[in-house]
This record gives sequence, structure tokens and C-alpha cells, in this order.
Amino acid sequence: MSKHLVIVESPAKAKTIEKFLGRDYQVLASFGHVRALPSKQGSVDIEHDFTPKYAVLPESRKHIDAIKKALKEADDLLLATDPDREGEAISWHLLAALGLDKKKTAMPVRRVVFHEITKDAIVHAVNHPRDISLDLVDAQQARSVLDYLVGFNLSPFLWKKIRYGLSAGRVQSVALRLVCEREKEIQAFREQEYWTIAAQLATGKKQNFTANLVEVRGKKLGKFDIPDQPAANEIVSALERCQGNPACAFRVEKVTRSERRRLPAPPFTTSTLQQEASRKLGFSAKKTMATAQKLYEGINIGEGAVGLITYMRTDSVVLSEQAKAEAKELITALYGKEYALTKPRVFKNRAKNAQEAHEAIRPTLMAKTPAELKQYLTPDQFKLYDLIWKRAVASQMAEALLDQTSVEISAGEDFRFRAAGTVVRFPGFMKLYTEGVDDEAEEKEGVLPPLEEGDPLALTKLLPEQHFTQPPPRYTEATLVKTLEEYGIGRPSTYASIMNTLVERKYARLDKKRFVPEDVGMVVSDLLVNHFTRYVDYNFTATLEEELDQVSRGEKNWKPLIHEFWGPFFSLLKQKEGEISKADLTTEATNESCPDCGKPLVVKLGRFGKFYACSGYPECKYIRKLEKEGAEPQEPVYSEEKCEKCGSPMLIKDGRYGKYLACSGYPGCKNIQPLVKPKGTGVTCPECREGELTEKKSRYGKMFYSCNRYPQCKFALWDPPVEKPCPKCGFPLLVKKVYKREGEFLKCPKEGCDYQSNK
Repeated sequence: MSKHLVIVESPAKAKTIEKFLGRDYQVLASFGHVRALPSKQGSVDIEHDFTPKYAVLPESRKHIDAIKKALKEADDLLLATDPDREGEAISWHLLAALGLDKKKTAMPVRRVVFHEITKDAIVHAVNHPRDISLDLVDAQQARSVLDYLVGFNLSPFLWKKIRYGLSAGRVQSVALRLVCEREKEIQAFREQEYWTIAAQLATGKKQNFTANLVEVRGKKLGKFDIPDQPAANEIVSALERCQGNPACAFRVEKVTRSERRRLPAPPFTTSTLQQEASRKLGFSAKKTMATAQKLYEGINIGEGAVGLITYMRTDSVVLSEQAKAEAKELITALYGKEYALTKPRVFKNRAKNAQEAHEAIRPTLMAKTPAELKQYLTPDQFKLYDLIWKRAVASQMAEALLDQTSVEISAGEDFRFRAAGTVVRFPGFMKLYTEGVDDEAEEKEGVLPPLEEGDPLALTKLLPEQHFTQPPPRYTEATLVKTLEEYGIGRPSTYASIMNTLVERKYARLDKKRFVPEDVGMVVSDLLVNHFTRYVDYNFTATLEEELDQVSRGEKNWKPLIHEFWGPFFSLLKQKEGEISKADLTTEATNESCPDCGKPLVVKLGRFGKFYACSGYPECKYIRKLEKEGAEPQEPVYSEEKCEKCGSPMLIKDGRYGKYLACSGYPGCKNIQPLVKPKGTGVTCPECREGELTEKKSRYGKMFYSCNRYPQCKFALWDPPVEKPCPKCGFPLLVKKVYKREGEFLKCPKEGCDYQSNK
């Protein structure tokens, strides 16, 4: 009997697939990538046609060994990694790591591709294998080499010119530019006042509605035509004088009715799923993808594990014929025939790379409603499945029919008002789902009472309202993903990691779910925009993405693409090495003088942001906190603690290592202490015999144990002490952990004492 070995990427997926295939198939996991470019000099051999020097990842070696062992008993090998260019590359790398040359090996090696983890899809894929697509592999190699060349050469440049530990990425730097340029727009923004005037009107049947003033004395009002309160008051006074005057009474001048048809949004792609999950569920892109991965790989729904959604990394909005048929049957059963389509709706695929995007994200079985599956899912899984299910089903529902009414209202010859209202005549897909929006500013139209031309109206109330223009909003994860996609920058599968990197590298922070660039992020972005303009240009980056897609379609070779990029990039890097100094980037002149020595003050970029410093450093060490422009001064926050030295209230302050308590009597009293009292161990300090050893954290977050009489006694240990004294010298023993053997033993920390024993 034949024995088939199938390799997938994750163990969860392996378990689900093995159940579908039966005892003749053994399914093992590669646990993701198995080879990569080592993070060191020379991983790409530039002198020899940019040859990448891949290495097996240390954590992958044991998985490779397990696969090699299983291969000895197998008749053939089926590579079933993810159905995109990254999955294709993992299969290719896997063959290399296993030492298998597909042209020379006698064992049949085939590539298996499926977009959903259901029995029918898996069996069909296994029965219709293909060869590895070297075009997709080359596209992934080109991306990896490009990212290595940019990151491994530009990052050290940032270390020299700004600060050690910074990073620059080919797509990450463009995303940072978007965030920083939006911040500059906000900083440069100057608000402008304007007023609007509305009238609350009543029909003869005492039905109230509101209309907005749109024209005064024959002139249509622009946004800023009522600039201030006096101008608004003048119009309000004129309108008030109309009350009781038949010549300028309010009446309906014109009624326009129209039918509007509204179509549903297409089923989810990776980027639209990330956007909508951010808007409606408050999920980060990273959380969305992690949750979707679980739904794709398989959930036990009472009949064993089964994949509940199709592959979640896709640019496609296409649904399979089977999915559309299932949707029609479900819609008819749940909502009635009038909500189903006679002919399935087809959405146009915007993806340029058809090889990678076969189908949209949808439930594998439309009939599995969220309510039916809720008991098997975590709250986050349920919310995301519910969103995916509703979007996919709604995409195949009837369009919504809306009756839109626009009413022109005159108040004599001088004033015209307009009111608009929408009535849903047939909800169609809106009965199930409507798409979320970003930063919606428009007021929603209300419902108008029945109105006809010539109807008289009574003025109930005038509603003048002051407004101020608002700066452009900072990017949320949803709007940043949307903008990157609109520019054609990056791939949907990379958006989550790009945004995560911005925050992890402290180039930006998330404040109320919006990206706010940090000082160092602004400095890095300015450097790249001013000196490496081409490489953070939106069009250049998008064009490079299109060229990578051409490689994946077999229309372009990848190595000439690297040559075209590397030559100009390397020349520019060498040129800027000599042109730019660190001081140019991290020091800014000011008009202020140092209050201590009179020398000019400068703004410097430090580890924790920008601050004022004396240009006479190190002779003068004056520094001062730099208050952010537009930031409100912070009120002091008092704690319930009293200073143990002078009795003044203690303030809660923010320091470089977190919050701490400081005496409000500063500078007369400089007492500070931790906000959280150190946790005692109950062990007497062996050095002073008076204090207690307490648990503390170092500036890097590592736990240590020191005497609570510090600074009088400076005794400290890295390992936890125990009450038991050393039988040889009386010192408190330490608990020493031995990670390799997963054990612990007791050891005396005193120099010269070699006592130790099993715990």
C-alpha cells in the first residue's frame, strides 16, 4: 500500500488535513519558513549576480529532521504549503533543506494547492497536483533580496547618523512617511471659523423637519460665507423679521424625488477585512490575521476540526460558482425569494496578479451561520466569522432601493433653504450588512414628512451654529491599510507586520487607535525623504511592486530587476555617507539662551525624544523638557503618600523607566521612591544584617533582589534568595535554575563558598 507524505506549514492545519485524507497519508508541519537570509553581512553575494546565501533556521532543524525521517518510509512527497508566492517559496526552500533535487530524485515530488480546508477541497487538490511555480518563487526571492539590500545597508547608515538600533525597510519607510506627513499637515493646520444656519419648520399637520440655508439674496452660500457670529446674527435677524410677514413666508418651492439603487460591497480581500475589522470590531491588523488564521486552519465544530473560511491572504473579490449557489439557497431560506438574485453577482477583481488571488475570503460552508457555530468559537473568532459570513452572503443579495427626496424652500425673495431625506423602500442586502466608513463627517439624511410644491410652512426655530474647520485625521490602522493599498504599496499579507514594526521600533505610537509619530520617527522620515527621495517615493515603490508581480507572472527576470535597483541605490548611499553629519540630523538651533551660562540653547534628539540642551555641553549641563506644540500643560498628579523626609505630598511622575513618586517640595527636597513598593522576600540581608532583601526590576526589566536599606547597603543578587542559610557560611542560599535540564538547585552566592545541593 502506498504511503504519501504531505507537508503543510502549521501543525493545526496538519491535524485537520490528516483527518480528511486517511491512513495512507502522513501529514507533517514545516512550522512556517525553514530557510532565510541570515541577518549578517554577505548573505547576498553582490559580486556574483546577487546570489542569496540561505541558511536553515535554527528552530527549523528539528522539524526538517522529522520530515527526513518520515521520507524514508514514503513513496512520494506532496508539498501543500499556503497558496501564495510565500507558500510557493516555502515549498521550494523545503526541498533544498531536505537535500532533494526535483530533477534528480527518484521520489515523485508534487505541489498541492487548496484555498479552503474542507474535505472536498483537500481531496481535489491531492488528485490534481502540479509542479512548483518557479516564477512565484523568483518573485519571493526578489522581494527578500531587495528587502535585505535596503535594510542591511540603510539601517547601519541610520545607526551612524541618528542612533544605534534603528531600522529602515523598503515598505516600512514609505508607511512611516505617510504617518509623518499627515502629522506635519496637522501641525501646519490653522482652524477657520464658519457658521451655518438651519430652520426648524412645521407643516400644516404639525410635522417638524429641518432645512439648511443655502442661498442669501441670490447668492449661493459657500462654506465660509458666514464667517462669524455678527454675520450669522444679521441673517437670523432678517429671517426673524419674516415671521408674520406674508411677503417672506416659508413655503415649499420645489420637490424632487428620485429612486437610488445601492449595491453591496464585494466579499473581503485581506486589506478590506483588516479595514472593516478595525472599524467595526476594534481589531488590530495583527489580531485580525491571527484570528483568521485559526478559522482557516480548522476549528472543532462537533464533527472534528474543519476550516471555516477560505485562505485569508488574497487580493481577489471572486466567489466560486459553488459558493454563489450556496449563498442563493441560504438567502432564499432565511429572507425569501425577493432578497435572492436570479443571476449571481460578479465583482471585478482589482488584483493585478491573478496567480495569487483565486477567491475572496468567505465561509467554506455558507449554510454554517454564525449563530450555529457560536458555541464552538472564542468571542474573537465568533466576531470575525460573523463579519466574514455577513459580508459574503450580503454580496449575493438583492440591491437596496432608496427613495431620495430633495426639497427647495423659499423664505420670500431673499432666502432659500434645502432639506433632503432618504427612505428605504426595499432594504435588500442592507437587511443583513452595511459597510463601515472611516471618519464620517457628513450628517446622515433624515426622513422628511410628505411635502408638495406650494405647501406653506411655519418657522418654529432658527438654529445658527458655530463650526471650526478640523485638521486631517491621523491614520488609523484601517485608513493606513487603505492608503497603502490605494498607492499599490506592499502586499496585503505584509500590512500587519509593517504597522507592528512602526510601533515596536518606537517610530510611532498608537493613541486612541491612531498613529502618532515619535520624534525619532519624524527625524528618520525627514532624512529618508530629503536624501533618499526616490526610495520613499510612493510611485517608485508602487512601480517596484508591479515589477515584482511581473516576475511572478513570468514576464520579467528577477536578477536584472535587482541590478537596476542596486546600482543607483548603493551610489547614493556612499554619497550621503560623506555629506550628512549626525549633528545635522539630531541638533536644531533655537533663539533661546541658556539660563545658566548664556550660550545658545539647542534642541537635541535623545533616547526618549527631543529636549532642550545647552550648546556649551559638557562644560554646562543645562537641559529642559521640550513641550510638544499644541500640548496642554499637565496638572500635577498627587498621590496619597507623604514624603518620609519632609512630610510634603508626593507627586506621581513619568520617568524614563516608568512612573515613580517624587516630593512636591523639590528642589528643597529631592526625595524620590518607586510608585509600587518593592515586594519583600522575608530574607534578611546577609551583608548588613538589618535590611530585608526585596524584589526589584532593573532598567531593562530584569528581576533582581537587593537590600531595602539602599543606598546605605548596596548588596544585590540576580537569583531569588531563600530563607535557608548556607550550612557552611550562613549566607542566604539562591535558587539556581538549570534551563537545559529543567531543574533547580540551591547554591551559596558568597565568594569562596562552593556549597550547592539539589532543591
